[in-house]
Amino acid sequence: MFPGKLNPRMIKKMQKMMKDFEMDAKDLKVRRVVFIFDEEEWIFEEPKVQEMELFGIKSYSVMGKPKKVKREVKVEITEEDINLVAEQCNVSKEEAKKALEECNGDIAEAILKLQGE
Repeated sequence: MFPGKLNPRMIKKMQKMMKDFEMDAKDLKVRRVVFIFDEEEWIFEEPKVQEMELFGIKSYSVMGKPKKVKREVKVEITEEDINLVAEQCNVSKEEAKKALEECNGDIAEAILKLQGE
């Protein structure tokens, strides 16, 4: 949008335009920003973060290279699930629990796994 360097006059014009639109921007001193998704996290160490306000609404921009980390999703395995799998497959509760843990709590998958053994 702005090829080359911005001259001071252009910067003044931009600042005036931002002021006319009641837009305010400021840099924030942030050490870490983390985005948490269902299956992964993005961790920004020492990012450049800018807070902008336009018409009373704040927005934030984050600049930097994230370190992407897979999240381990812990599934709660209930006693009811264990009993159901144990009864369906005629196995001990310990075997049923182990199968459910290996299948991330998926009852149908655990039953098929135990029936296939």
